[in-house]
Amino acid sequence: MPAAEDRELPSAIELARRTQWRFPGESPAYRDARLALLAEEIELRRHIERVAAQRRALPPGGEVPHDYAFQGKHGAVLLSELFGDHDSLVVYNWMYGPQRERPCPMCTSMLSALDGEMPDILQRTAFVVVARSPISRMMSFAIERGWRHLRLYSSGGTTYNQDYANEDPASGQDNAMFNVFKREGSTIRHFWGSEMGMETADPGQDPRGAPDPMPLWNILDMTPQGRGKDWYPSLSYPLADNERAVAAY
Repeated sequence: MPAAEDRELPSAIELARRTQWRFPGESPAYRDARLALLAEEIELRRHIERVAAQRRALPPGGEVPHDYAFQGKHGAVLLSELFGDHDSLVVYNWMYGPQRERPCPMCTSMLSALDGEMPDILQRTAFVVVARSPISRMMSFAIERGWRHLRLYSSGGTTYNQDYANEDPASGQDNAMFNVFKREGSTIRHFWGSEMGMETADPGQDPRGAPDPMPLWNILDMTPQGRGKDWYPSLSYPLADNERAVAAY
């Protein structure tokens, strides 16, 4: 059943029909199909808003059991110190455990996009990236990748990854995970975690959140070929590929 605020809104198809966009050479059949799709896109936007409101309305989460001591490039930093001037903290669990020779390409692709957004994100919330690899290893890769703004911390030696990313360090397994924490006075509580993993994936799909936090996939979903099923991002590309991209630009 639609939320009360949705029942007061014009129907999605009514809004879609208000569009003045027409593109050269389009057929009536294209315009009819595009308007039907536009109505679905409007419904999706409204559903995203409802989900975000439902997330914000969650009851208080569990109190954090430890003030975890992470290792940053300047030494140890407690979880409580990562909030800075904010009362919310987003922690991304990077799949770069010490048993990995190289980090997860999917995580890395998303973090590369977020690196450019970080100056804006940090205006509204604290945000850090943690992994179980030593901080020196994490910083070396950040330099290789050209990251400038991400705040990286090693969670090795803590139980953070077991507690909030369902990892088993002994097996070498690591998981990608967003967790959000909320500070209320001297109390820190877990607010939300991205629990959409393999067990919640639909058939034929990789695990993904909703909305999908990866700009890469959102862009490819706009294209005729979509995101596909046989391509993943890489940690690096041949120089010739990069040169062709620069030349095209």
